[in-house]
This record gives sequence, structure tokens and C-alpha cells, in this order.
Amino acid sequence: MGLFSFIKNAGAKVFGIGKTTEEEAAEKAAKLENAVRALELEVNDLEVTVDDDKATVFGEAADLATKEKVVLVVGNTDGIASVEDNMTVAEVEEVNEAEMAQFHTVEKGDSLSKIAKSYYGDPMKYPVIFEANKPMLSHPDKIYPGQVLRIPPLVD
Repeated sequence: MGLFSFIKNAGAKVFGIGKTTEEEAAEKAAKLENAVRALELEVNDLEVTVDDDKATVFGEAADLATKEKVVLVVGNTDGIASVEDNMTVAEVEEVNEAEMAQFHTVEKGDSLSKIAKSYYGDPMKYPVIFEANKPMLSHPDKIYPGQVLRIPPLVD
């Protein structure tokens, strides 16, 4: 659980921009739920609510990685500045802090290899980051400033 911040005007164009009425908020929430489902992420009882530029996600994710991906799908949407994570995880595994994924906000000039060098000391480890962000990323070169990526720990 927690509140994650994103860049409001960077991200996928899932819905139009404008003032949010109750009806528009429900429509935006439905579009965000559809975006998560389209990626076939394993989540039971998924529910998203939207209040202005804040989204709140509920449901039970299959595992921690899926939970993190849902937060990123919702947060990496144009018009969303923060995501409150109220999801649970079905498969609770013992995770120490060294095993948890980190989050990286893409800056102008970043590439997956540059990010891999920064986190892992080896630019050739970029496929680890790419795989950790599938299916949100369709190609390693298709990242953009403001996008938030999962950076998993390296597994021996």
C-alpha cells in the first residue's frame, strides 16, 4: 500500500483532458481498468477510482510484480499525477528490501541501457528492465521522459 507520484502530463493517452465531473471520473476509471485488463495482468476484483488527477486501485494481484505493474499502468497515464495503491497480493512471499523493485522516472536522454548501467553497473543488462516492464513496454527503444519503470533486483 502506498501513494505513488507520477508526472501528470506524461504517459499514455487513455482519456481526454478536462475538468472531472463524477460521470467523467467513472468513465476514466473504467478506461484505466480496461487498460490494465488489456495487458492481461492477473488481478481479481480490479477496481479503479479517479478523483481529479489521483487514481486509487483496489483488487488482489497474483504477485508483487503484478501489483507494481498495475500501479505503473495506471500512473503512466496522461492526466494521472498520483496512484494510491490499496491492492493486496494473493501469493504473499517473504520479501526483504534488497529483493524489492525500485522505480525510475525516465529523463530526457535515458535509454534502457543507460538506466541498466546506472542501477546494475552493466548496460547490457537492459533486457532485465525491459522484461520487468512487459507488457507495458512493446520495444526497448519506446520509453519517454516522465514514464516510470520498474527496476527489479538482479537475480543470480
